Amino acid sequence: QVQLVESGGGLVQPGGSLRLSCTASGVTLADYSIGWFRQAPGKEREGVSCTYVSSTTTYYSDFVKGRFTASRDSDKNTAYLQMKNLNSEDTAVYSCARGRGCSGSTLVIVNTWGQGTQVTVSS
Repeated sequence: QVQLVESGGGLVQPGGSLRLSCTASGVTLADYSIGWFRQAPGKEREGVSCTYVSSTTTYYSDFVKGRFTASRDSDKNTAYLQMKNLNSEDTAVYSCARGRGCSGSTLVIVNTWGQGTQVTVSS
């Protein structure tokens, strides 16, 4: 059974940092493109970043560019989203996904979703 399990969310003060992890089982993440998404209350889900299978190119949405960094560790079969200089508008449920193709910062074809992890930015 293919699963993506996220961790690392929580409560952080404005200006703080968090690193989200997305660990896969039943599938090799290196064989797929990886997307990070977020959904804030009352808003549609939006793509945060998308990394091609080759891992040589990552696209970021304008609202996180320069603050978030996506990466993956093939040995650990885990993808990461390092988030810095967080603000209240970053409060959302963050989800990772594996699939194919990137349309900007959005993974186009999603094969598997993670369960999501809550990130709350508040003082």
